[in-house]
Amino acid sequence: MPTFAQHLIDWHRQHGRHDLPWQGTCDPYRVWLSEIMLQQTQVGTVIPYYARFLARFPTLADLAGAPVEDVMALWSGLGYYARARNLHRCAQDIVAAHAGHFPRSPAEIARLPGIGQSTAHAIAVFCFGARAAILDGNVKRLLCRCFGIAGTGTKVDQRLWQQAESLLPKQQVATYIQAQMDMGATICTRTKPRCTACPVATLCVAFAENRVGELPTPKPRGTLPQQAVVLLVIRHGERVLLEQRPPTGIWGGLLSLPELPEGEDAAKHCAQHLRLPIGAVSPAPTFQHSFTHFRLSIQPLICETRSKGKPPADYRWLDRKDWAGAALPTPIRKVLNAL
Repeated sequence: MPTFAQHLIDWHRQHGRHDLPWQGTCDPYRVWLSEIMLQQTQVGTVIPYYARFLARFPTLADLAGAPVEDVMALWSGLGYYARARNLHRCAQDIVAAHAGHFPRSPAEIARLPGIGQSTAHAIAVFCFGARAAILDGNVKRLLCRCFGIAGTGTKVDQRLWQQAESLLPKQQVATYIQAQMDMGATICTRTKPRCTACPVATLCVAFAENRVGELPTPKPRGTLPQQAVVLLVIRHGERVLLEQRPPTGIWGGLLSLPELPEGEDAAKHCAQHLRLPIGAVSPAPTFQHSFTHFRLSIQPLICETRSKGKPPADYRWLDRKDWAGAALPTPIRKVLNAL
């Protein structure tokens, strides 16, 4: 009988995805970029970002030599911004330590900044012909359901890695790895999986036992904690004052609206800390933004000033015409667009 891998390889020949912009290349830079962008992000969202990124940074050397602010600006709106910072740092490390060439072995690739084991294996398979398993979210879901693997935690992850490695075919590894990705993205989806179209349905424990909705076991999640922040929209004509965020933490490296410390008066804070005289202050509607680990209630305050003043060095005035290309988090862009 055909093996699990052969079922997927045969299925992929007719039903898999063959026209994604990062397919059909062995260039590790392009494969790596797509793998990083696709983490926690849907293909349809990634494609235009991928195209814009390559238009601006066509080679790894271009990315390594660019200011990190330019990288963050192109990543703006894609979320999980540590990926962009690590992408830039990784490119610089490859130029400095590997003469601008990607290392070829999965283990060496995995030692680079921001590249985990599964991503390293994918790059090595697609670009260098390695025989290595991957275990991204799509593959985990497929294996948990097909082989009835329940539970969460380190031991379950270890079992999944062992299962993934045991299923590797001797040939057509790259096709098999792509087939796993495509199966998880189009057939064995998180909700409403298309089990009747699945090429391994006859092998699937979850399908046989009516446990598809139970697997993979969801991680325990409590209620997301609620936080609140007041953001100052300080306007001088067509310009808005923005703060350069620290390189790490929420919105690290991006431009953001200044935060008003709890309990402080907006006009007094601007005068004392930003060296700006503020006239009228008016609240804009409050809205919610959800992060992975908490929900944030954002209250914008519209503050008018007739002077550009001399704000601290990590602040800058940004003209309205430059908002579209700036490195702004999605909620900040939402506030500015509402103006």
